[in-house]
Amino acid sequence: MNRVGEFHVHKNVRKRFVVMINAGDLRTEEMLLNMGPQHPSTHGVFRVVIRTDGEMILETESHIGYLHRCFEKISENVNYMQVVPYTDRMDYLCAMINNLGYAEAVEKLMELEVPERAKYIRIIACELNRIASHLLAFGVYGLDLGAITPFLHAFRDREKILKIFEKLCGQRLNYTYIRVGGVSFDMTEEILQDIQDFLDYFEPDVLDEFNRLLSYNGIFISRTANVGIIPEEMAINYGLTGPSLRGSGVKRDLRKDEPYCIYDRFDFEVPVGDGEQGTVGDCWSRYIVRVKEMYESAQIIRQAMRDIPGGAFIDKKASNKVKPPKGEVYHKVEGARGELGYHVISDGTDVPYRVKARAPSFCNISILDAMASDANMMLADIVAVIGSFDIVMGEVDR
Repeated sequence: MNRVGEFHVHKNVRKRFVVMINAGDLRTEEMLLNMGPQHPSTHGVFRVVIRTDGEMILETESHIGYLHRCFEKISENVNYMQVVPYTDRMDYLCAMINNLGYAEAVEKLMELEVPERAKYIRIIACELNRIASHLLAFGVYGLDLGAITPFLHAFRDREKILKIFEKLCGQRLNYTYIRVGGVSFDMTEEILQDIQDFLDYFEPDVLDEFNRLLSYNGIFISRTANVGIIPEEMAINYGLTGPSLRGSGVKRDLRKDEPYCIYDRFDFEVPVGDGEQGTVGDCWSRYIVRVKEMYESAQIIRQAMRDIPGGAFIDKKASNKVKPPKGEVYHKVEGARGELGYHVISDGTDVPYRVKARAPSFCNISILDAMASDANMMLADIVAVIGSFDIVMGEVDR
């Protein structure tokens, strides 16, 4: 029988964990573990090599090269309109905003003014898609941490939005709806009523129910509060944007700070992490920002539906052939995961000379390895941390 020694607190372990050391012949060693690329909590083909000491994470090394879509090179071999379907397939959970960012970049290059009705339709479509994306983030994050019921509720309501999109443009995932010059189909009164019915059902009652179900669940809070803390300065230094940045208390939203389309016409708030359940910048803060943003998106949609004018939904000149003059432009929009930017260079032909995408998931996940070495994380925490970034691998390895 080994003699049991004293209880010792491992220097890297958070205070609520205690390690019992057996005196004498106990031997420990480091271990390398592969998390992914098929692990369900990596949200796609993302691999993290983890160096551990027991349950403690000492170091991680992230590998992203498993889903290369070649978006940028393909864009240089098709005409401007043919690029739009490829934008869908980067952040395929929020494709409307992908469409918008690219379309507005080309329109800026062409100095093309989009019809007023098309601008309002774009806002409605993008904010509906933002809600659908955040619903998936809400449900899948709960699933990552062992809660099945929130996932089922979230997909029940996400399905209502996808049915609206299916009626709007015939697609449920890759829409190619927002195009250079406007949108591909008008938004009928029937569809507007469907959207109104969804908002009346969803906000605030169902969203409040989601908060009771998951956000303020004691087990969920214990898994996410004070875990994976990203201080404000670190978030800025690593180029985090979107909810991942706002979760660290930085009130930065392109819809407010550098308004595009017609976002300056709407009244809405920018939620930020405030340490309500733990520490500013922790996993819970990044999560709750997305939940609060669904409330705000609903308010934007209501305002846009109230003020939507009549008229054309696309500029006919752009719908025929797009051929911008020589020049270049960088245009950015606020995607569901952060700043989505397009750098487009024209050589005067109908095929882009260069298209470069600044994808928020790629930039946000780049902080993971630095966090793992500083944050005293355990193996279970890495699941919570990766999930809190709400990454989409289609734009990480674009």
